[in-house]
Amino acid sequence: AGILLALAGTLMQRMTGNPMASPEMLGVSSGAALGGIFALLLVPGFSPLLLLLAATFGALLALLAIVALSWRSAFAPDRMLLTGVALSTLLNAFAALFMVSGDSRVLLMLSWMTGSTYRIDASQAVIICALAALFLLVTPLCNRWLAIMPLGAERTRALGISLGGSRLLLLLLTAVMTAAATLVVGPLSFVGLIAPHMARLLGAQRPVAQLLLSALLGGTLLVLADWLGRNLVFPWQIPAGMFATFIGGPYFMWLLARKR
Repeated sequence: AGILLALAGTLMQRMTGNPMASPEMLGVSSGAALGGIFALLLVPGFSPLLLLLAATFGALLALLAIVALSWRSAFAPDRMLLTGVALSTLLNAFAALFMVSGDSRVLLMLSWMTGSTYRIDASQAVIICALAALFLLVTPLCNRWLAIMPLGAERTRALGISLGGSRLLLLLLTAVMTAAATLVVGPLSFVGLIAPHMARLLGAQRPVAQLLLSALLGGTLLVLADWLGRNLVFPWQIPAGMFATFIGGPYFMWLLARKR
C-alpha cells in the first residue's frame, strides 16, 4: 500500500507541478470510506466482501465527480486540486456525521479509517503486492509526460503532448492506485506526500528514478510505521496510518524550518 501511495504521490506532484500535491487531495480515499459506511448502515450483517465492493463503488463515484468537474478545464492542475480538496472535505464531513451518530455498526469502520493493517490477511497481502508490482511496471511508461509537464502547459503543448488526454490518464492511474491502497489499509495521510519529497532530497530528479525511489521509500515508511505502532507501546497498538501522520507532521515542519 505504501508503494502504491508513493507512486500516486509522484504522479500527482509531477502532473500538477505542485510539490504539496498528494493522492489524498483527490477525494478518492474519502469516497471509499463513505461507501463503506453506507454499506454498513444500509445492509444488515457485516461482510468484508460487501465492504470492499461498497468502498470501490464510493471511490469510483468520487473519481467520476472529479473528472466531470475538471473536464472543461482540460484537467488543469489548479482546478483539479481545488475540486479534489472540496470533494474530500465534503465527503469527510458526511463520514464524520455518521461516525458521531453512535451507531455501533459504523464504529466497525473506525479502525479502518485510521489506516489500520490489523485485519489484512494473506490473500489481501498477495493482491496488494501484485498490484504494486504491476504499477511499478506501468508508471515508468509515462516517463515523457512526467518529465515535460512540470515545465508548464504552454511548453507541454509545444512539444506535441495532448494535455487533456495525458492528464486524464495520469489522473486515472493515480485514483486507481489510491483506491487500491485505501481499500486494503484505509485512508493514509502523508505517505504519498513524504515519499516523493524524500526521493528528490536523495537526488532522484528524473521521473523514473523518482518513481522507483519513492516506491521504495513509501513501502519502507509504511512498514516502519506499522512496526513502531505495534511495538512502541506494546501491548497497546497504534494504527499505521496514525503513526505515519506522527512521522509526517514533524518531517514537514523540519523541512519548512530548513528552507527558511
